[in-house]
Amino acid sequence: MSSPLGFVGLGAMGLPMAQNLLHDHPGLKIWNRNKQKTVSLIDSGAEPAASPADCASPGGMVISMVADDQALQDICTGPKGLVGALGPGGIHISCSTVAPSTLSALARLHAAQGETLVAAPVFGRPDAAAARKLWILLSGPSDATERAASILAPLSQGIHPLGENIEAAAAMKLAGNFMILAAVEGMGEAMLMAQRYGVDREGFADFFGRTLFAGPIYQNYGKQIAARRYKPAGFKLPLGLKDMRLVRQTAAAVNAPMPLADLLHNRLLESIAKKREDYDWTALELSIAEAAGESF
Repeated sequence: MSSPLGFVGLGAMGLPMAQNLLHDHPGLKIWNRNKQKTVSLIDSGAEPAASPADCASPGGMVISMVADDQALQDICTGPKGLVGALGPGGIHISCSTVAPSTLSALARLHAAQGETLVAAPVFGRPDAAAARKLWILLSGPSDATERAASILAPLSQGIHPLGENIEAAAAMKLAGNFMILAAVEGMGEAMLMAQRYGVDREGFADFFGRTLFAGPIYQNYGKQIAARRYKPAGFKLPLGLKDMRLVRQTAAAVNAPMPLADLLHNRLLESIAKKREDYDWTALELSIAEAAGESF
């Protein structure tokens, strides 16, 4: 490997990403708040770190994949954080879905230490991460994104560069998640209407997934919605709610009305209120059906 590499955050997405990186980078340094999640990687040869800072080597790179803005801030700041630990020439690659403003603020902190923050949010579920089939967005200073791309490419089926504005990748990731959930809302509403006229749910999903909407979101999520198969969750409802909050916040910051985002936010909030925290975010479809008199 061209430079020392560390990985912070071993959740549903981070763990398979780190497993693949370990194959390419023996001795990968790893840190996770829950130490139990580090065991399998340590057994495979990863090097445990005592803190996020300990994952960093001077002038090296650290990839992070954490749940939200607060978690990202926590691993960056403080005496055991990444800021200042990487040193001049070091690069922090953030793969988390967070607010653009969070990234720009952390980028300034890194820059004050001679370090660079790169935004690299991903599209894909844990199975795609395990299969090295993520789609990765990339933004930040060009020299750093070129180095980051060489590390991330083996994890993906494609990297899409978005220029030097670090906020761009974060905004595009939120826009993508919004469009995915908007498709879920549309499928849920349309499927329910057709069902009440005798149309089979699975047949509905199969037809549109093969014809007018022949893409992975309609094909994969369509089948999931048709079967109402919401456990085990690939992406839990609370994370979807977090993302819709960020979408609304990010849109408001640039005076971009997004009324559908308000609807989706409320669907998710209602789902959480109904104790569906462990369900997949596509389970907002249950609220659509319940509004039409269905019961579960």
